[in-house]
Formats: sequence, structure tokens, C-alpha cells
Amino acid sequence: MSRIIGLDNELHRLEALSPSGYFLGMHIRFTSPLITLRTYSQEWQDHYTANVYVVRDPLIAWAFSKKGVNRWSEIKIPDPFNIMGQAAEYGMKYGVAVSCGPLGSRSIGTASRNDREYNDEEMAEVKRLVEYLHEKTEPPESLTQAQQEALGLIAAGHRHAEAAARLGISESALKVRLTSARNRLLARTTAEAIQRAKDYRLL
Repeated sequence: MSRIIGLDNELHRLEALSPSGYFLGMHIRFTSPLITLRTYSQEWQDHYTANVYVVRDPLIAWAFSKKGVNRWSEIKIPDPFNIMGQAAEYGMKYGVAVSCGPLGSRSIGTASRNDREYNDEEMAEVKRLVEYLHEKTEPPESLTQAQQEALGLIAAGHRHAEAAARLGISESALKVRLTSARNRLLARTTAEAIQRAKDYRLL
């Protein structure tokens, strides 16, 4: 599972609260999250994707109609495909859903367990974590010209030495620019930074 640089503590805490897995879709724009993280079983993810449940999921429907936190069992949205019943068969009997942010940049988080309902304190903590992650993954409005140039050349397929030569800087200076771009985009690798920059329409 990929991570978001600088937010390991929060993700570890969310993981501890989600023994049957969690899902995070951060800053959903034009139906697609800019960042997606999930720890649900691969079998469930494959089943969910194969059946295109994302457009039928009552939790997603709730999250786009409400903001806040709720137990899955308290979300009274029709589930004609019995997605929640199937989730229980995969070990996700109980859960909470969190929705935050404006409709144009909504973040959704779900956390699940197999043994009991979440108590109020656990619900509040999951909500706090999702809201914190939403805030910390807010896409930057821009990159510096130096960051854009460095990422752009690597995105175009140039090796570090060639990109540095094109910019008239040393290879170590290029690496500094790439590192600063990765940090600004909360990316662990340059490839991930390039993809996020494209998703954010910064490249």
C-alpha cells in the first residue's frame, strides 16, 4: 500500500482503528480521488471493482449527501445490490464512514472491523484523522518554476544528467529541485510526484 509522505503516524493510527481495513479517497474531483489509500483485503477490492460497486455503494451515496461521521448500521440508504451484506461476508461487519470538505473536493474515509460496533470515542477519532488527512493533502495551488522545470524534464523521459544539462545546473542541484517538488506534493518518489502534479494540473 502506498503512503503519503509525512503522515505515517496518522495512517498507522487509522490502521490500528480498522482491523478489517480502511479506505481513503482524498479530494474527489470529477468523480476521481486525487489520492486513494486502502487496506481492505485484495479479494474484496477485486470483487468491489469487478462489480463496479463504487457507483452503487450506499456509503459513497451518503458521503456525497452528508458531511460528518456515521456508523454503517445507521446509514439508511437503499442497498439493492446488498453491498453491505457482501462486505460483512468479507469480514467487514461493522464500520464507520466519514465525509468532509466541499463537494468539489470531498474526502471520504471508511473504517471497518469484524467484532463489534465502533464506540463514540473511536468514531470521533476516525473522524479527526480523516479530517486531518483531508487538510494535509490539500493540493498545492502551484509549483515553483524550478520545480515545474525539473519535474517536466524527468516526465519527458530525460535522465538526471541530461535534465540538469538542459537547465544549466549541476545534477545535485536538479536533485534538490526534485526533492522540494516531492515534498510539496507529499510524494515519496519522483514518479509519484509527476503523477500528482499532472492530476493537480500543475504540469
